[in-house]
Amino acid sequence: MHLTQLNHECLLHLFSFLDKDSRRSLSLTCQQLRQVFLDPRLWTLLSFCSPSQLRWDNFVLGSSLRSLSVCWHSSRVLTVCNIEDWMKTPFQRDICGKHQDLVSDFLARVCLTCPNLRSLTLSGCAHVTDGDVADVLRRCGGLRRLRLENCVRVTDAVPRAVVAHGARLAELRLDFCRNVTRAGLQLVRERRPGVSLGADRGGRMIPDSTPEGSLPTAPITLQKLLQFS
Repeated sequence: MHLTQLNHECLLHLFSFLDKDSRRSLSLTCQQLRQVFLDPRLWTLLSFCSPSQLRWDNFVLGSSLRSLSVCWHSSRVLTVCNIEDWMKTPFQRDICGKHQDLVSDFLARVCLTCPNLRSLTLSGCAHVTDGDVADVLRRCGGLRRLRLENCVRVTDAVPRAVVAHGARLAELRLDFCRNVTRAGLQLVRERRPGVSLGADRGGRMIPDSTPEGSLPTAPITLQKLLQFS
């Protein structure tokens, strides 16, 4: 029997065993397999290892998406992206400029097309903002699990958004998010006691400072590097 003689449901099951690239390659062979590739039911889980993968045309966003993960484990996150904007050299700003909006723009698409998202994990996404996370909480009202790790632009505004919009949230992790304070974590404990809260180094890291800050720049930078090493 030829592959295309199988019905849509059988093909959908076969596609589920393939990775994103293999699914796309197979979908380019004929219109029937392209329709299988475009079926939202195939895309209940998406996982990306770097922001650059968000540009690839090898996946579909749709209402069936339940779990999304963007985890970038790269030395560039620590040595470039995690540095405060005012401290970056022109070269570092140029590097960040090539990818700093990728995850934010992607999450905006998720908010519009994936209302049934249940789990979101962002790790090493140093340019993701409070607004990006708050929008997901507002637009994906059924979100049950939110895990943020090493997202340095995330502040206490995220715990406040969890209190305001995370009615169905069951788990929240804010690991190595240095600009989330103990007060922000305590707000979640008090206002959302049903949420399982975890925060590795939570509230114990050195938050970002401004050029007018009281602590010298060099010691602060050194301490932050030691915390992540």
